[in-house]
Amino acid sequence: MPFISNLLNYKSISFVGMQKNAGKTEVLNYVIKRLNDYNKRIAVTSIGIDGETLDQVTQTSKPRVFMYPDSLFVTSEKLYPQKEIVSAVEDVSHYGTSLGRLVTARTKSFGNVMLSGPTDTIRLKQLIDYMADKSDICLIDGALSRKSFASPSITEAMILSTGAVVSASIDKIVQKTAFIYEMTKLPKYDGSIKEQLFSIKHGVFAISENNELIDLKIPSMLMLQKYKEVIFSKSKTLFIPGMITDKLLELIATQKDKNEFTLITKDFTHIFTNELNIHNFLRNGGKIQCLHKTNLLAITFNPFSPQGFRVDSDTALKKLREKIPLPIHNIREINN
Repeated sequence: MPFISNLLNYKSISFVGMQKNAGKTEVLNYVIKRLNDYNKRIAVTSIGIDGETLDQVTQTSKPRVFMYPDSLFVTSEKLYPQKEIVSAVEDVSHYGTSLGRLVTARTKSFGNVMLSGPTDTIRLKQLIDYMADKSDICLIDGALSRKSFASPSITEAMILSTGAVVSASIDKIVQKTAFIYEMTKLPKYDGSIKEQLFSIKHGVFAISENNELIDLKIPSMLMLQKYKEVIFSKSKTLFIPGMITDKLLELIATQKDKNEFTLITKDFTHIFTNELNIHNFLRNGGKIQCLHKTNLLAITFNPFSPQGFRVDSDTALKKLREKIPLPIHNIREINN
């Protein structure tokens, strides 16, 4: 049972794919089955929509989330009736999503469910706390997405899925996966105003030397060109609750004092830049810190691509293990 014994030390775990069809739902199903073997009480939800029988982007079939009796799952009102399982509703929240309120139910049989949980970090954290009182371990089907404000990094631990869907080139898969691993190792921000920052969703803020939070009135990093004369006007320490972008790093690279900048973000999933710009920024003396520190436990590898090709698993695993000091497993092998 690869890496399962390590999971028993945590109350909440998220499953994140480098891209869709990287195999994270297969990994989630594997972990659910193995934890059931340990007689653990399990609670499961997702960030946004997951558990679809057909991937909405690639139009390929994908694994459903298979549940065992006496487990909790949380999904939306719209998706709850689409379950293929006997279950009893325990709670209907006041919090609404685009698919309705969230329904918490306990399973009474074996079967598949469709998951759709909170789309913002505060609600997700509240839900994890709620489920923790009713289970031994909470499992979150997460996402690397610029469309969601919910962060998989708020869980105590994370499992990352990569594979042939990332690239047909093994070297590219290794490069991109190693970069994500590197981003999960970014240091945590422990400034005195960190509690203020957790609830901020939009904008760009400067943090002064005496830890004063200054709203720069920049609606989004996507509007950086319009506000480039403003963004560095108050401080070289910036809190960006949305995306850290290539344009921001490229703008910093043109500044004379480019080695003095510190960027604070919610977590590594908010970094949408290429490797060269990040490495140049850090090499020049810049710093990136995260409110949520990611505890990446293991990586799973899927050698098959939805486009119909596969890469050599042995070669890929060997190269990944040379770059990343974590347990790395072929999900097709551990599922057999």
